[in-house]
Amino acid sequence: MFKRKITMKKKLVLILAVITAITLIGCSKGDKKDSGEVTPTAEPTTESTPTPEPTKDPAEDHEGQMKSLLSGLWVPKEEGTKRPFAIMLNNIEYASPQSGTTEASVLYEALAEGGITRLMGIFETLNDKRIGSTRSARHYFVSVADEYDAIFVHYGQTTYATKKIAELGIDTLSGLSSIGETVFYRDNTIKAPHNAFTSKEGIEKGMKIKKYETEYPKDYEGHFKFKEEDTPLSSDKAVTKLALSFSSISNPYFTYDQEAKTYLRYQFGKAHIDKNTGKQLAYKNIIIQLVKEWNKDNHGYQTMDIENAEGKGYYITDGKMTEITWKKNENTKKMRYYALSGDELTINPGKTYIALFPVNRKEHIEIN
Repeated sequence: MFKRKITMKKKLVLILAVITAITLIGCSKGDKKDSGEVTPTAEPTTESTPTPEPTKDPAEDHEGQMKSLLSGLWVPKEEGTKRPFAIMLNNIEYASPQSGTTEASVLYEALAEGGITRLMGIFETLNDKRIGSTRSARHYFVSVADEYDAIFVHYGQTTYATKKIAELGIDTLSGLSSIGETVFYRDNTIKAPHNAFTSKEGIEKGMKIKKYETEYPKDYEGHFKFKEEDTPLSSDKAVTKLALSFSSISNPYFTYDQEAKTYLRYQFGKAHIDKNTGKQLAYKNIIIQLVKEWNKDNHGYQTMDIENAEGKGYYITDGKMTEITWKKNENTKKMRYYALSGDELTINPGKTYIALFPVNRKEHIEIN
């Protein structure tokens, strides 16, 4: 009996040992499961990362600036409020390339006598180098200069131009006046009459002597209406090349630079460059203003119906073209361009070339 009790005791010990072993194994597995290293969680910081201030685009900072009345581009107010200069420019091959042409915000071209064309630049600012060569005035250029309330700069004039200057009361700086040698000078390496030049210094001296008003009148509205930003025309008429055969002598043409979105000017079979800069003339806008034109006398001087008149034309920009109309009232000094809808034309900001082109030579305009 004692032997049996011992046996039972052994059995109880064995059972307890098994239970203890099972318990230890379970705990051991649990310890292994939870024994991996735990990446400590960063405690939340009380300091927040500062938000960087947005970078200010210099192009949006127009303090002290205004939109130019000539180009629609931002310019310093001290420049944009000043009256411009309408400067007559020689345009025969012997006098090419001219100096200062790239400085003009607007460039006009029209026939003179003998089939040649003459240029007139509308300058908002003047460079420190020479401008020219400068040539004589024609009465229709006088009328155009008056549209801009510009100081008219020329070396010589026809009798028709003299009468128009007096009629409109134009402020002029003339090479044949008493201040001629102050405003202009001769380059003796070039044959006269193609060697007369002007400069910023000469023009400013002439302005002081003449005591002309330098600021635009407060009620001056500007010559153009501009878009706020570059806007393509909603037209299906593409223009990659434009040729304007004013006559058998003068055949300027333009090609479209798609990357720069401007029209590059050529004449006399080569790029039309500015001698001061070596840069080719380039324009954002081209306006072809079709005008009635005829010989004024037996000397071949031209005249055109541009004083109190209206007509048709074309506006070209960003590789496209649209038809337009125009209306001029010399009494109010207003020249206005209109879309075919009847609304006043708005053009893209940038430089503008305007051709006063004879309507009876319309078929000599080549558009490709």
